[in-house]
Amino acid sequence: MNREQAREKAAALVAQMTIEEAAGQLRYDAPAIDRLGVPAYNWWNEALHGVARAGTATSFPQAIGIAASFDPALVKALGDVAATEGRAKYNAASKHGDRDIYKGLTFWSPNVNIFRDPRWGRGHETYGEDPLLTSQLGVAYVQGLQGEGETMKSAACAKHFAVHSGPEALRHHFDAVASKKDMAETYLPAFHALVDAGVEAVMGAYNRTNGEPCCGSHELQKILREEWGFEGHFVSDCWAIRDFHTGHMVTDTPEESAALALKEGCDVNCGNTYIYMMKALEQGLVTEEQIRKSAVRLFTCRYMLGLMDGSEYDSIPYTAVECEAHLEKADEASRKACVLLKNDGLLPLSADRLNTLGVIGPNANSRAALIGNYHGTSSRYVTVLEGLQDALEGKARVLYAQGSHLFKDREENLAVADDRISEALAVAECSDAVVLVLGLDETLEGEEGDTGNAAASGDKADLLLPESQRRLMDAVLAVGKPTVICLMAGSAIDLGTGADKANAVLLTWYPGARGGRAVADILLGRVSPSGKLPVTFYHNEQLSRMPEFTDYAMNGRTYRYIEEAPLYPFGYGLTYGDCRVASAKRTDAGVEAEVVNEGAVDTDEVVQVYAQNEGSENAPRNPRLAAFSRIHVPAGQSVKVALDVPAERLKVVDSDGRFVDEGTVALFVGLGQPDARTEELTGKKCVRV
Repeated sequence: MNREQAREKAAALVAQMTIEEAAGQLRYDAPAIDRLGVPAYNWWNEALHGVARAGTATSFPQAIGIAASFDPALVKALGDVAATEGRAKYNAASKHGDRDIYKGLTFWSPNVNIFRDPRWGRGHETYGEDPLLTSQLGVAYVQGLQGEGETMKSAACAKHFAVHSGPEALRHHFDAVASKKDMAETYLPAFHALVDAGVEAVMGAYNRTNGEPCCGSHELQKILREEWGFEGHFVSDCWAIRDFHTGHMVTDTPEESAALALKEGCDVNCGNTYIYMMKALEQGLVTEEQIRKSAVRLFTCRYMLGLMDGSEYDSIPYTAVECEAHLEKADEASRKACVLLKNDGLLPLSADRLNTLGVIGPNANSRAALIGNYHGTSSRYVTVLEGLQDALEGKARVLYAQGSHLFKDREENLAVADDRISEALAVAECSDAVVLVLGLDETLEGEEGDTGNAAASGDKADLLLPESQRRLMDAVLAVGKPTVICLMAGSAIDLGTGADKANAVLLTWYPGARGGRAVADILLGRVSPSGKLPVTFYHNEQLSRMPEFTDYAMNGRTYRYIEEAPLYPFGYGLTYGDCRVASAKRTDAGVEAEVVNEGAVDTDEVVQVYAQNEGSENAPRNPRLAAFSRIHVPAGQSVKVALDVPAERLKVVDSDGRFVDEGTVALFVGLGQPDARTEELTGKKCVRV
């Protein structure tokens, strides 16, 4: 059913409602209207990396790990997996009369905010720091979630509109001030791309943007609906409308807050401020027409989903949940997400040459470190320890020591500090090689209110590991055994001298519920690592020279504007192959490149094209990503790849937010950025065309 047909049906239905009934439908927990045959519907559901918070579902890597794949086709397939399982679960739940929260088909995903500051706790929910990468992966996930059927398979939501990336502790009263240039160049492109792709919903952010609360912003709605032509529905972040009068102080009463949000285009309230909508109507703050307009938008969505008339997806059985094909797709994502940051030749480990492998660290056997936040429930979890135990069964002994608490100075309250380090040392001393599994989990980086990191409300104070883990790392490395550090985290971490002393460093992100299997596959050489960093990894001391966390100007932030060499650059990642761009040339559509693998191992690679407008006053300080393509390159062979580079990507943004042709455009083609640090780490140069 197309939008126009659905809108006509929605308008006819809403016209039969009393105004009280119509107003009630603007709540996220919309009640049933029995006399009209309207069932209850809860708009709140999550599918950031698989269906979340409603029981069993296939679990993908956290979004930032998915982004490291640089693979839109994979991301679209993951969206389809989530939509299929969402339908299977909806069909089963509604059959039994269960229309509770997290049981609907309106998924508040993806998060396409820009990960501009490495301290932001929610950054791992995003696709990283680059507008183009975020746009392409976000569009792919939307396409997968919404499908191509007669009815939408599920409804995707672009969040959080707009200019939202911390600090978490301030979000309920903070004003994110961004220039017209930064808005057009950085903060809005992904939202625009998702609207162009037909995303059904947009969610407003908690904060204000340039003075207006995002869930009641005239300027943002003008951009969204008038300039971009968005026709779907708009939802508030949860309890964000209450912030109008309790945090932002732009209104005095709940009635005024409800009225402001409704008049500025917010159709459904996640929270409870819209229970005051009838009082707002009585006070003359809103009109019946405004209430019905939003109700029509919401029922348009429900008709497009086939929730009112039936859908071709009504027959999807519950057995689709965690089916073999879905689990295989999640495994593929976990393998493609891992980023090899360092390797002096230790990796891959040879199962035939190992007698004893030591696996050490607080994240080695942690389920929490597999799943990130906004996660579902898996029927089985495979930690890094379990993945290695399974892979080496009958081949080598695997010894395990936790080594330390995730962040406390001791594991047992009655013990002395560092009570698990001696066991870790014993394991290391008995082992031929060591896998040291360190990092964070959602209790140390995440959303305000959802983490145990109360002091920073989910954000990070620095880029270091917790002190307990740093002491463990130093002690184990001092044993002198061949050691690979597996880093499980959703953002930039500086391992300090540990990275220098370790033989290899593999970044696994939060790899999904069964992600330990994929990590083992990479460590043991069953597959080559191939992920690339979707964010810059900074040196910890660089934080003191970065702009304040509350400063939303892009100068000095992300790879496009960074002024110092980073620890690990955006776009960087090693493989077990030895690939380089042998040649590249411009074509009418963009660039054609030849990639050769001079190594002995087949591998995937990500070809990256960067553009720089030389002589332009408005270009970012450094070359910016203009195109990318993931390819497979067999050992000893070469592969040709064509990359489209639309002319729009070669424009720059002026101070008025206009895209203009300016300067002489140089293109650089490589397997990473055309910067000195990438060349230093890889020994490879980009080809200038």
